[in-house]
Amino acid sequence: MEPKQLLIQSFQAAVAAADPLKILPSQLPPPPSGRTLVIGAGKAAASMALAVERHWPEDAMLEGLVITRYRHGLPTRRIQVIEAGHPVPDEMGESAAKEILQRVGRLAPGDLLLALISGGGSALLSLPVEGVGMQALKATTKELLRKGVPIQDMNTVRKHLSAIQGGRLAAACKAPVLSLIISDVTGDDPTHIASGPCAPDPSTYREAIEILERYRVNTPPAVREHLERGVRGETPETPKPGDRIFSNVENRVIASGRQALRAAQDVFHLHRIQTMNLGDGVTGEASEVGKVYGALARQIAHHGEPAKPPLALISGGECTVTVRGDGRGGRCTEFLLSLAVDLAGTGNVFAIACDTDGIDGSEDNAGAVLLPDSLERGMELGMNARTLLANNDGYGFFSGLGDLVVTGPTRTNVNDYRAILIL
Repeated sequence: MEPKQLLIQSFQAAVAAADPLKILPSQLPPPPSGRTLVIGAGKAAASMALAVERHWPEDAMLEGLVITRYRHGLPTRRIQVIEAGHPVPDEMGESAAKEILQRVGRLAPGDLLLALISGGGSALLSLPVEGVGMQALKATTKELLRKGVPIQDMNTVRKHLSAIQGGRLAAACKAPVLSLIISDVTGDDPTHIASGPCAPDPSTYREAIEILERYRVNTPPAVREHLERGVRGETPETPKPGDRIFSNVENRVIASGRQALRAAQDVFHLHRIQTMNLGDGVTGEASEVGKVYGALARQIAHHGEPAKPPLALISGGECTVTVRGDGRGGRCTEFLLSLAVDLAGTGNVFAIACDTDGIDGSEDNAGAVLLPDSLERGMELGMNARTLLANNDGYGFFSGLGDLVVTGPTRTNVNDYRAILIL
């Protein structure tokens, strides 16, 4: 098999390992004596809802509402699917989140709240607290993204601007809660996934302010005023670990980046290529991570250390991009373009970097493939890789080469997938 196709096949296997239609049915509980309300938010929300519908008894009461990204919906019969804005929240998400909170508040102890949570839910399940408002939340989110703030820190801020996240959804529920979660964050802690609507929140208002100051994030005055009221104790904190409201709440992670990496490894092993699994917790600036991986790949290619080719280096996690230029692209193409520059002159090294949700940043591609001659072909087309990297234009580079990976929405999300194949 050609190296490019092998890399793409490994990515497809990673995505399939997190397909809600395959992994969710075995996690469903028996129906309660009362009603079952299904709520959800995230890029996988529609496919998770469809999996519930297909495997829930027809004679058992089932209703619900889930929110997913625009163009990520699926046809359902018993659970309503609403599409809303991501990565910047919008009024559609706000309206749906308000309805979810109201319906959860009407549940009785004999009912069941089944929450379907996946990556992207922080933006989609957006219900700003009174006094902040959607326009201020939009502006803050855009600035957090522009500054490349790590997702855990972003969510600390968002949880303290939300009326539904940071455990507040669970706090509003009198019924038992089972939250089934597809993790898109390193560490797989439910408090960070979709800003933890049903999970205890150990962070504080003071930490949220410190994050804004650390990354020099400019926010509308209403945001800062609300957070400062929280620090003074004038606004209640999010529910904390050990709070009794979580005594009847289970947060269960059913898919993660680790499972996806293991599935990808199986593809390489089938073709008698050994793998070095660097883990699903890789973070940091995408361009800097590209340099580190380039150094490791060169050491293996030139010296056979710390392992001999053929070998595939695989990893997951979530890098960030501090936007300094006006180019197009996400963290996967940024990583690959940096890797290409670092590997200049090194033959027999191929790579892929794709987001498992099918969307790299806000573009129409999942990621791209890097080939040994990518820099050379780029130069022939008049593209200078270093210049494009400085302009954050990884999309432009790989689009020009015809090496984008385009899948469309996968309706799941276990973060990024990277593989470097050294032959």
